[in-house]
Amino acid sequence: MKPSFSLFAFTLALFALPAFAADKPHIVLVMADDQGWGQTSYNGHPQLKTPQLDALAADGLRFNRFYAGASNCSPSRATVLTGRSNDRTGVYNHGFPLRLQEKTIAEALKKAGYATGHFGKWHLNGLRGPGAPVLATDSHHPGAFGFDHWLTATNFFDRDPLLSRMGEFEAFSGDSSEVAMGEAVKFIQEKAPDQPTFTVVWFGTPHSPFVASEEDKAPFKSLPENYQNQYGEIIALDRSIGDLREGLSEAGIAENTLIWYCSDNGGLAEFGPETVGGLRGSKNTMYEGGLRVPGIIHWPAKIKGGGVTDTIAGTVDIFPTIAELVELPSDSILKPCDGISLVPLLEGKDQQRGKALPFRHDGRGVLVESRYKLLYQKGKYELYDLTSDPEESVNLIDANPEIAARMKADYEAWDKSVEASVAGKDYESGIVDPDQPERRYWHTDPAYAPFLEELMKRPEYGPWIERQRKRSRK
Repeated sequence: MKPSFSLFAFTLALFALPAFAADKPHIVLVMADDQGWGQTSYNGHPQLKTPQLDALAADGLRFNRFYAGASNCSPSRATVLTGRSNDRTGVYNHGFPLRLQEKTIAEALKKAGYATGHFGKWHLNGLRGPGAPVLATDSHHPGAFGFDHWLTATNFFDRDPLLSRMGEFEAFSGDSSEVAMGEAVKFIQEKAPDQPTFTVVWFGTPHSPFVASEEDKAPFKSLPENYQNQYGEIIALDRSIGDLREGLSEAGIAENTLIWYCSDNGGLAEFGPETVGGLRGSKNTMYEGGLRVPGIIHWPAKIKGGGVTDTIAGTVDIFPTIAELVELPSDSILKPCDGISLVPLLEGKDQQRGKALPFRHDGRGVLVESRYKLLYQKGKYELYDLTSDPEESVNLIDANPEIAARMKADYEAWDKSVEASVAGKDYESGIVDPDQPERRYWHTDPAYAPFLEELMKRPEYGPWIERQRKRSRK
């Protein structure tokens, strides 16, 4: 199936890449935490109104089929930074650390003259549990992967968050999305007069626990309390997108700033089928509801009009696309790279992917083509026609043996290459660094011992730590 564009005029000013390199865009990557494909009003959610995301999509390029790198958080974040499938990088599941041997987009853009900043959730340093401030002594803090400045929590964070600015704890008031975005805007405005900026904003919402203001819950008072709070978090998240655009305008850089928006995995099953727009599955599954997420690219200088595309794309494509746009050296991305550059699509061309979009997560695997999807789980293969059956209701593995055989061979060849990456064959040394930290809960890490007494006094940490201690004594 060829990419389809809305009948509303999607026109794009064509540009020559060599000339563009002298006028580098500012780049902002924004990622929600657990926002489902259906949780925007532009995708038809029955209760949620997301005017700022709707406006971003109306002025940019909206993807009908944009995919997170995996079906939960840390793995998807690894794909954003590397352009590689998460298992290649050692981030097999939530809480696994990203290997320092990987090459990241932040490192590459820093070398290209960009000021680089990370704001919000990190979850690539091997620490589990609710988001705590990242320590300056952490070997895998954002600075170790190319970020000049960081204001970060280890994992999800909610209202009135406690964050770490380069290792120094800072307490904030207000909605966590607005806090993270507000600090990111300050960073951009401070750096933009002198150099291009690369800013990553990874929200802690709408991940549980759900804590919204009374004002943001008000439109949903007829719904259960958990709905009120989760939807309220999305309202605040949406509002922060408006704060970003306003901040860019104030800095005079709105025209030449590329904003790339997505979520880290599919939505949560507890909020009904509307969370994933009626797709099958949810977070932590490999069906469409677990992998397909909102996706928008907004870049006023180059993208004109509201475009909608059915082209398959995902978080693995972010690094390759930006690498081509700013003419990064070819060795900036570690090989094999699983993503592709979407520059032809941004130029308004009909772009066929050329190769399937691959996934491997938690012992399961997927290949997605423009029409067919192959899924491997529990030792068996499944095959779905996403054109005629987007709900994945009919398994065609026996009805289409030729297609199944071809895709199985492609998947198994790719899977073999991932196994080589897991073993460290992509690195110059040929092995994985033996000093890689273990996946662990932060409250058991000796580095946090000096801070535990104070952290226990905060409502997001104290009750959780007590529950963990009780479980360990059983």
